[in-house]
Amino acid sequence: MILHILNRPPSSSLVYRETLAAMSDTDRLLLVEDGVLGALTSQVRHFQQVEGRLFALREDLHARGLEGQCDAVVQVVDVDGFVTLTEEADKTVSWF
Repeated sequence: MILHILNRPPSSSLVYRETLAAMSDTDRLLLVEDGVLGALTSQVRHFQQVEGRLFALREDLHARGLEGQCDAVVQVVDVDGFVTLTEEADKTVSWF
């Protein structure tokens, strides 16, 4: 399993398309920095194919005043959860 880390939202960058194209059925996607905007209900539709494997970093949501505003399909993790995701992954790939 690969952990893909995306720091750009679908509203301002198309790199999410490359990310999704590179993902296998077991890979996970973590949204960080401005990428957490993709966790909002208005944007999460772009990540339908990774439902159940989509995460957003709580600290980045908080920094942008978005905590509690994620779509229900997004799993919110804190920094400790981020560490756990990286430990469970065979490797990580950052997309920016």
